[in-house]
Amino acid sequence: MQIIQTPNAPAAIGPYAQGVVVGKMLYTSGQIALRPDGSLEDGDIVAQTKQVMANLTAIIQQAGGQLNKVVKTTVFLKNLDDFVAMNGIYGEAFGTHTPARSTVQVAKLPRDVLVEIEAIVDLS
Repeated sequence: MQIIQTPNAPAAIGPYAQGVVVGKMLYTSGQIALRPDGSLEDGDIVAQTKQVMANLTAIIQQAGGQLNKVVKTTVFLKNLDDFVAMNGIYGEAFGTHTPARSTVQVAKLPRDVLVEIEAIVDLS
């Protein structure tokens, strides 16, 4: 097992790692709209999703992976009415690559953000 840590994504705000590699798979922790310096991107769902995807990309790259190797994501939304806007940014980030995905509405997210996304990545 290898712990992944990059200064290009926000440090963990609790007792967990940004990502963990087991074998040839990377499991990221859920990323919220914190900038690498720890400040909150408190804009709308579009701005927050862009920051979340930047964080995920940084962690994946630190582990030696790429977005086109993401196998599955889980998206947590504060409000499913934000799905279309989030999905647009998500789709831009992944391009033609379409990993499996689950999307759920949750009652509350850390720092009262609008979106959190985690990923599982094939590093082989």
